[in-house]
Amino acid sequence: MALKARTVLRVTAVVIVLGVLAYQHWHGAEKSGTTNADVAPVQAKQPSQPVRPWRRGSLTFTPCELARPGSGARAQAWCTRFEVPENRDDPHGRRIGLKLAIVRSDAQVPEPDVVTLLAGGPGEAATEAWVLEAPAFAEVRKHHDLLLLDQRGTGGSNPLSCKTAEQASDQNALTLDLDKIRKDVAACLNEVKQKADPRYYTTTIAVQDLEDVRRALGSPPLDLVGVSYGTRMAQHFLKHYPGSVRSVVLDSVVPNQAVLGEDFATDLDDALKKNFASCMAAAACKQRFGDSMQTLYQLRDALRANPHKVSFRDPETYQTVERPLSEFALASVVRMFAYEPETAALLPLSINAAAHGDVGPLLGQAKILSGDLSGDMNNGMSMSVICSEDADLLAPRPQDQNTILGNHLIDAIKAQCEIWPHGARPDDFHAALKSNKPTLMLSGELDPVTPPRYGKLILPGLSNARQLVFMGQGHSLLGRGCMPQLLGRFIDQPDPKALDASCLDKLGGTPAFIDFNGASP
Repeated sequence: MALKARTVLRVTAVVIVLGVLAYQHWHGAEKSGTTNADVAPVQAKQPSQPVRPWRRGSLTFTPCELARPGSGARAQAWCTRFEVPENRDDPHGRRIGLKLAIVRSDAQVPEPDVVTLLAGGPGEAATEAWVLEAPAFAEVRKHHDLLLLDQRGTGGSNPLSCKTAEQASDQNALTLDLDKIRKDVAACLNEVKQKADPRYYTTTIAVQDLEDVRRALGSPPLDLVGVSYGTRMAQHFLKHYPGSVRSVVLDSVVPNQAVLGEDFATDLDDALKKNFASCMAAAACKQRFGDSMQTLYQLRDALRANPHKVSFRDPETYQTVERPLSEFALASVVRMFAYEPETAALLPLSINAAAHGDVGPLLGQAKILSGDLSGDMNNGMSMSVICSEDADLLAPRPQDQNTILGNHLIDAIKAQCEIWPHGARPDDFHAALKSNKPTLMLSGELDPVTPPRYGKLILPGLSNARQLVFMGQGHSLLGRGCMPQLLGRFIDQPDPKALDASCLDKLGGTPAFIDFNGASP
């Protein structure tokens, strides 16, 4: 779709955020061979009536149900609230409540260490992500409790969402209007500042929240499992509180050295070229579509010269709708498809159809994907993180100008961060991590946003680490293939180099669709 052009405001919340598709349905239910119906029975150990609270450390938990916006899936857990100062330099100022949940182990006496899920985004809430993430942790739960903490600014932790500003955004813009972005961000800020100071919703402050929660739980050692942006959280927690960490899993890793947004354009082009090379290597796909990368560039050039409105049938309402289609909208849609091999397999067919005047397959599927994302990301929190930690280090690069994404995203980020307040960034924030903690890194060969080379950047500073590259896979990997079993084994015995990961050799790419019946036999 032209990403509903109201997503101009959501450019950091939907298009640029690292975890944008990290918790789609394939990642949770379908990847693990389960359905959403299988997720609901992830039950907390609830005593018979009357329900009695459960204490861990100094915290009292009660049974609760976790839900994901826009999804019927549910999961049972034990929840509580934990108060922290918004500004840690002013303990007498505003206090905010953090939502946290414990998913209790199947074991009568679980291991003392607690597995902690750090969600992606930035802007995803761990308690909401869990509903579809649960199957990937089935083996882990046999022996361990799991901690889900909604990072400040997300979910149930004083969320920095901007619904009024989003609803006011123009759905008919044909170009990336930076002045409109600034206006929408200002409206978002006016909404958020009624309950929060956005300067204090950064990674550095959030890791202090997590340490406070850990101590309140009785100071158990943590096994950190970070996904996408959550890997930044994991690295900074490990850096500041190494004695609190037992092991680390980094799924779709963002190295501390990386500046969010800097490599998005080149990484997307690289991933697309690898995906389309698979099509070119298959005779039926090559004959049907030719060079899909060339076709995509030609379509981009045509839209650059003539952005226009298009009509297609909405796959959810079956009504004909009109949306703008520009080069930026095309890039945004293609980038969404590239996160997962299942949707990337649709790109040659969809791009070919769009190049011949039928935008329905491309924009209809994008409508479904963007609908799945609605409510997932807290866009204000996303801006607090990126504007404080990355934006001033971004600059348009001439070599990116002719990529599919170009420099539009960087221009949009810079425009947003002209308006959004900036928090403090420590001088060593982007310094490479150094640690001897057992660390397992997961990278997808075709990941368009956190490619395998990112994992290689971290390895030199880690003396007890290993990187697993998932061939033919994209972004967010915990639920892929046999990874749930490997995750359980690693948490039980955190020795990354001794872990037998040969079962991952069975993974491969998803063949490109040559028509709407699927791939060539």
